[in-house]
Amino acid sequence: MTADPTIRPQLDPREAAAEARSILACPASVTLMVPGRSGVGAEDGLGLQDAQGTPTFLCVPGSGLAAAVGREAVVTVRSGLGPSASKERAAVVTITGRLEVTGNDTCECCAEPRLFVSVVPRAVALCSGPDAAERTHVPLAEYAAAGHALNRGFLQRSSEHANDCHQDQLRRSVSAATGTPVGEVLGVAVSDLRPGRVTLSWVDPQGAHRSVLTFPRTARTPAELGDLLRRELGTGC
Repeated sequence: MTADPTIRPQLDPREAAAEARSILACPASVTLMVPGRSGVGAEDGLGLQDAQGTPTFLCVPGSGLAAAVGREAVVTVRSGLGPSASKERAAVVTITGRLEVTGNDTCECCAEPRLFVSVVPRAVALCSGPDAAERTHVPLAEYAAAGHALNRGFLQRSSEHANDCHQDQLRRSVSAATGTPVGEVLGVAVSDLRPGRVTLSWVDPQGAHRSVLTFPRTARTPAELGDLLRRELGTGC
């Protein structure tokens, strides 16, 4: 039998799992398909959430997605890792599994009920390389390992969230730390976020500045990392 040239069995399982988890945590685009059922797609959900490696969508009861619970589904996630022109953006993760209701919620605006519908992974494949031509099957046990919680994609998305949604708090934090009037802190950026440190850059009338903030301990979970960021930056990030 001729070996499939698109399969890369030599890729380290931990490395493949870390990349797959990072892409799920930092997607550029998401496609959800339920074979045999039309009218069910990612647009039927109200946004993808990464629940420790399990793709999860929030939808309304009675929607096409809710009606498909119990069936097999395929989630295709294109990488949002790195800069927009990065070669990493060619990578794709495909997750196949059974649709299950894993929770419920209520909309704060209209009190309408919502369902959390998850694609519980049965198989995970990582496609990378030029045009995502190289395919690796990711072992489920390694993919689900707790050690991947603070993956590169999660850290990138956390930095992007801080920069996009907490700019005012970041400016006030820099103002308090440096004694610069907040109106003179022209912009702040969080970058190179890691479990043990974060880089803070800002611009004021004196020019550009950069500081590496080392956490008092290394975060082991997303919750711990959030607490450390709030402590060091004094924000609601």
